[in-house]
Amino acid sequence: MRSLSHPAKKALAATGDPAALYKTRNFPGAPVQSLAMLSYALRRIAGFVPTLLVVITASFFVMRLAPGGPFDQEQALPPAVRANLERLYGLDEPLTLQYAHYLRALVHGDFGPSLRQRDFTVGDLIAQGLPLSATLGIAALLLALLVGIPAGIVAALRRDRPADYCLNAFAALALALPSFVTGPLLALVFGLYLRWLPVGGWQPGAPRYLALPALTLALPVAANVARLTRASLLEVLGAPYVRSARARGLGAARVLWGHALRPALTPVVSYLGPAVAFVVTGSLVIETVFGLPGSGRYLVQGAIDRDYPLVMGMIVVYGALTLSLNLVADLLHGWLDPGVRHE
Repeated sequence: MRSLSHPAKKALAATGDPAALYKTRNFPGAPVQSLAMLSYALRRIAGFVPTLLVVITASFFVMRLAPGGPFDQEQALPPAVRANLERLYGLDEPLTLQYAHYLRALVHGDFGPSLRQRDFTVGDLIAQGLPLSATLGIAALLLALLVGIPAGIVAALRRDRPADYCLNAFAALALALPSFVTGPLLALVFGLYLRWLPVGGWQPGAPRYLALPALTLALPVAANVARLTRASLLEVLGAPYVRSARARGLGAARVLWGHALRPALTPVVSYLGPAVAFVVTGSLVIETVFGLPGSGRYLVQGAIDRDYPLVMGMIVVYGALTLSLNLVADLLHGWLDPGVRHE
């Protein structure tokens, strides 16, 4: 509390409620809080480019040093043809020089040509598949939050009751079953038996084709969100300032929404970073299971074909998206919890 102003300390001491710090905007220390949040945001943003550079560097050298190459086929190419192809794509140069050329092109937004799908550039392939993959990921995250947070609240308010037991059973089942098992089961029930939803493929402008993939991807995330919300809310509801609010005669709804819920959501916001990573990696499997023409298939096929520019382009895009969403989660965490931005 050293960084809080004297009026802020008085507000906290008078109520015992950390939520009072969020609501107190007229004390002289408010500019200090704003500067602290700005400094916290700038520190997080400053780490974005170096982290992405580390990801690009590690991926580049691991890909190039792995056994095999883009021109390895069942029937070996003549040495002269292979040498000409390597010279054409710059693969005959030293690795450090190839890396420097790649970074220079990347700064200008050029991901390079695909070595195997020669009618397209890597940028063309990313533009074709990324919108669908991004839509699937965003839909899964929103669905997980819309289901997980209310379920966790209900379970915390109905502790040791049937609703709480049902949530624990659902969470255990959702976390135990991998997505390549859950997806076919959901397709079997809702697609083949009930015939409510399509079991695979994609039709532009038809969101129902994303219903089962998004649900499959969202279930484990929703289970974790529900468990975090339940545990955090139970802890907050037992805090002294919540008991004081109840003693002052405040209703249960006002205590929940005005005092308990916002601090209780801090662990959920912290979990958004790992959740984004799970959704990004899990979407590769989901797109394969449901036959979606997203960018995940290009990453998998590019890794099989050793198509270096295609794999690197996908890694750069997925890495930038993951880091961006993690940055948003960090900023939300700092906004919800003043202690984080003062560390």
